[in-house]
Amino acid sequence: MAINTNQSFFGGNSNFFSDWASLKNGSYAKLTKAYYGNQNSTSSTTKAGAGKTSYVIDRLIEERKNPTVSKQAQEANSKLTAGIGSLKSSVATLQKKDTYTAEEGKTASDKVVSALKNYVSNYNDVVSAAKKSTLSNKTSLIASAMKSTTANKDKLAEIGITVNKNGTLQFNEGKAKSADITKVQDLFSSDNLLSYGSTVASRLQFAGGISTSTAAGTKKEEDTGSSSVSYAAGLKTDSEALASDQLYKKIKGTDGKEEYNLDKILATVKSFAGNYNNMFEAAKTSKNAGVVTNLSYIQSKTEKNKDALKQFGITLDKNNKMKVDEDTLKKSDMPALQKFFKNYGPSINTYASLVDHYSKSNANNANGYTATGTYNVQGISQFSDFV
Repeated sequence: MAINTNQSFFGGNSNFFSDWASLKNGSYAKLTKAYYGNQNSTSSTTKAGAGKTSYVIDRLIEERKNPTVSKQAQEANSKLTAGIGSLKSSVATLQKKDTYTAEEGKTASDKVVSALKNYVSNYNDVVSAAKKSTLSNKTSLIASAMKSTTANKDKLAEIGITVNKNGTLQFNEGKAKSADITKVQDLFSSDNLLSYGSTVASRLQFAGGISTSTAAGTKKEEDTGSSSVSYAAGLKTDSEALASDQLYKKIKGTDGKEEYNLDKILATVKSFAGNYNNMFEAAKTSKNAGVVTNLSYIQSKTEKNKDALKQFGITLDKNNKMKVDEDTLKKSDMPALQKFFKNYGPSINTYASLVDHYSKSNANNANGYTATGTYNVQGISQFSDFV
């Protein structure tokens, strides 16, 4: 089957409709009927032929509902499920502060190199199993983790890890031993929700299942990110205000001269920064892929504009928290500030709206079939032999 990697309307989020949904909403049936309809259009169709085509369609739909899994696929599915658990443990080790401190008989560097080596080994096991697995909900999430790995390939190369064409990793122990361990710690940081390590951990969390059974046998719901909704809405409102003409209307000062209402502008910027920080803080416990993905887009957009933000006194600390220098902001060129938010703001508004949307809808599914019957695993085509 050809893989379609076109991004969806909602910015290419790694949230996909389930296979069952594609059957239930009729998209799979429509797809197969359209295909066989085209096949039969080139020749005359008899009643017997029509019955045969109908049988083929029904059989295909039944096979999709109750697929026959080969022994090889069963083994791959088992290895993938077990491998995800091992890889989660490897990421957790690289996120622990203790990994970066020396202990009796072991230097911090030795511990970090060992943890990285283990991570690469488990990562490759998972990728290899995913290539032969039929568990689409898991393989699509592994593909998403692989895309994040590729996005961070330069940083990984600095610590001795290179990305192969087939998506697996290669470990250079010598380079890892000479690497700055603070770079490893930053790359896998658990404090930064959108670090490489946190992103991979998030994908593995979804792939491993996000619900647990209680003693009573009922399912316990995980945090969907709903606590970040009000902050996302506030961020959107502030962003729109900072691009509006209304905020920059001049008022008469004490000397009778017209001037910008700097207190009002400052308050709006501080509110924007506050909602930005609180939104990310609230999402730290989120298990919602849609929330986390769109937060990553917001962070990426902000990171690309950090120099422009800095000229207005808005800076980002090492954990990507916004800070506002009041004096710098008040001395800034206000028309330039408005122009900046007219360019920067629309993207933030879109992604904040999607954070709000996914928080409310709990859009956690990650299977490959879309409503139109096409298979869409974001980023999967970049690896030459993933399927």
